[in-house]
Amino acid sequence: MKLLYETADAKRNHEFIEELQRFGDVRLIQWDDWSSNGLQLLAETVKSETVVFRARRPQAARFLEDQQVRLVNRAEVNRIANDKWQSYQLFLFLGVPVIPSYQTATEFPCVAKTADGHGGSEVWLLQAVQDMPVTSSPLIFQPVIQHQADVRAYVIGNKVVGAVKRCSKDSFKVNYSLGGTVEKYILTAAQEKDVLRIARALKSDYVGIDFLLLEDGQHLFNEIEDPVGARSFYKTHEENIAELLVEYLRTLEQHAPFGREDRPK
Repeated sequence: MKLLYETADAKRNHEFIEELQRFGDVRLIQWDDWSSNGLQLLAETVKSETVVFRARRPQAARFLEDQQVRLVNRAEVNRIANDKWQSYQLFLFLGVPVIPSYQTATEFPCVAKTADGHGGSEVWLLQAVQDMPVTSSPLIFQPVIQHQADVRAYVIGNKVVGAVKRCSKDSFKVNYSLGGTVEKYILTAAQEKDVLRIARALKSDYVGIDFLLLEDGQHLFNEIEDPVGARSFYKTHEENIAELLVEYLRTLEQHAPFGREDRPK
């Protein structure tokens, strides 16, 4: 089994990589050449392999799948999760509660995000049109919604393996990597049902699904993370998510000829 990271991301995630290698026969590939020639060489390198694809490269993922490379997650998950507007459209289609999102600012204050951003680094609280950031990526806009916390549910296959509640007293950004506090969170039955509805629609293998926890206990979905980081999971759970993932992947490989419809439950 191959584990593919871009070089910079592999350095940041070396502890998680080492954990995966501790529990399974996982060979790391660090790859940064996304040109046509580079992709062709990559496809030849991973031919007939299962590749845990930990890059935010939807077009590259699609190319590899066209070359009959089995990806975890599949290319369509990479495409939807790394485009907040596409994620929003999926939430609407599935009928789950979701934060209203727009491609133009309809009111101020509002929250602006790059459609392809991640980790909370390209999110702004705008008080007026003059605060509009200059970016090379398209923006989406959301109303400012009062909430008690942000929750990330970790899903492997068709199972929620844990969830983390994230809060911040100093910023509206709650990401653990940006200084937010985290604690273990148990999903309600309604939240778990909606989370799994999303994961099953995606046919995802390993994702994070984020929602706002409102003051009255209701929830509004926000984003999907692929690849999803595990730092906050390790901070709050006794289970080793790398071990859980390797166990799932081992079973997935056994079912590979039959596709994801027969994947482990």
